[in-house]
Amino acid sequence: MLVVLQVLFTAGGSLAVYGFILFVRLLYREYTSTLRNLPGPPSPSWFFGNFKQIQATENAIFYDKWVGEYGPTMRFKFLLNTTRLYTIDPKALSHILHNTHIYEKPELTIWNMNRISGPGGLFTAERDKHKAQRRIMNPAFGPAQLREFTKTFFEKSDELRDIWISQIEAQGNVARIDAMAWLSRMTLDVIGTTGFNYDFHALKTDSDVNELRQAFSIIFNSAFRITPWMIAQGMIPAFRLLPSAGGAAVRTARRTMDRIGKQLLSESKAFLKATGEKTDTIDTRDLLSLLMRSNMSTDIPENQQMSDEEVIAQVPTFIVAGHESTSTATTWALYALTQHKAVQEKLRQELLSVPTEMPTMEELNSLPYLDLVVRECLRFHAPVPSTSRTAVKDDILPLSIPFNDGNGKECNYVRITKGQLIVIPILAVNLSKALWGEDALEFKPERWEKIPDTVSSIPGVWGSMLTFFGGPHACIGYRFSIVEMKALLFSLVRALEFDLAVPGEEIVARTSIVQRPYVSSHLEVGSQLPLLIKLHSKT
Repeated sequence: MLVVLQVLFTAGGSLAVYGFILFVRLLYREYTSTLRNLPGPPSPSWFFGNFKQIQATENAIFYDKWVGEYGPTMRFKFLLNTTRLYTIDPKALSHILHNTHIYEKPELTIWNMNRISGPGGLFTAERDKHKAQRRIMNPAFGPAQLREFTKTFFEKSDELRDIWISQIEAQGNVARIDAMAWLSRMTLDVIGTTGFNYDFHALKTDSDVNELRQAFSIIFNSAFRITPWMIAQGMIPAFRLLPSAGGAAVRTARRTMDRIGKQLLSESKAFLKATGEKTDTIDTRDLLSLLMRSNMSTDIPENQQMSDEEVIAQVPTFIVAGHESTSTATTWALYALTQHKAVQEKLRQELLSVPTEMPTMEELNSLPYLDLVVRECLRFHAPVPSTSRTAVKDDILPLSIPFNDGNGKECNYVRITKGQLIVIPILAVNLSKALWGEDALEFKPERWEKIPDTVSSIPGVWGSMLTFFGGPHACIGYRFSIVEMKALLFSLVRALEFDLAVPGEEIVARTSIVQRPYVSSHLEVGSQLPLLIKLHSKT
């Protein structure tokens, strides 16, 4: 007992010393910060800074209010009174996104994503390691693969549609469903099949939850539950040694994911070894098999090939990237269609004009109004509203719009010091009136028929928006997500009519890495989108 107490006192004393040193470092950094002359909102709390204000409101709208008061480049306070740089200046954002040797993912992000995928995944790779992984993985997301995957997108979309139709018949002409939950199931099944030839059975309501789906759910919910304590653990490595709620369950789930990942890798290796390069069916063209084939190619130098651990880390990476973002985006798309009935009907008429229930990828992409609606949904409801980067060395950040330093001097750059964290406000850029015009906060698919010249400066990989990010770290699977979303809307909107099951003002957005819909009167239930659905009447 005495030995245990001595160990505890020693550990406690070490943490206290570490905490004091950290506190002094924070004070020194803030006192000498090069951002002190930037405009920004007052901090209501030394400990929380502006954190609670941001968490309690819809992300982009709150930031838009700040931009109106302080300009497109500002500072605000985060936990422990640390200063964050915020900018929607396109020139600054382009500099940050393309200079990945200077601006990397923060320690908090890497730690949290490693909890999901394990070390070595594409999410957390940087510099040469990231470049090598992208080179190996790029072929898996090519047009030929997407063309094959489109068949799976439609098979699962039609399966979901038929489930909803059966619920309509069971409930009597109109059914109430939670679109968020069902779309999450559908996209999980899709990424299981297309990602690594694995069946989650997520759409099978009478099946048991398999262990990989259960393990992923535990880890995913833990990693996406952003709390001050979790942020503190991410910022202060010593805090990770302390126990946290659900820690044991997360570790068990992590072991399950690793075990199944090794099994999937072994099966993929054995299959590729047995079949060589001759097979070309959908079963051999899942993302994991394609990745393995590329990784074993003689075109890839041995020192640049991915290790087994890095390949295994891509399994949960595929699940997160290919599951959560698409289901959330499509959920918000259905919400938008309930709020804009004319758009819903116009879209439906275009979809009904297609003579087949399963168009090819090319036919799907040739539908003009579907494309306008998807673009506007992804602009207006970007699933990931913001991200961040940390400067790993001092830098000069150029601005296209100067700021006043408070002493009457205009500055067209910001001096960045090593360790400075910068917020990249994806959704706020997508909704900026300065870039998109005075109607930026309106949902208008027709805007895409002629977008403003100003948005050409947005450094996004697709559609003059930041939804899929930009630069070398742009989303590798953005085309996959877009085609899957289009297939879902094609199957669902063609057959069904959608209404909200609650008043529109009750649907609020809350962010925990991704921005999901909640019902304001039932926040304790978690994210949901209750809809009333019925069969489309063709008369």
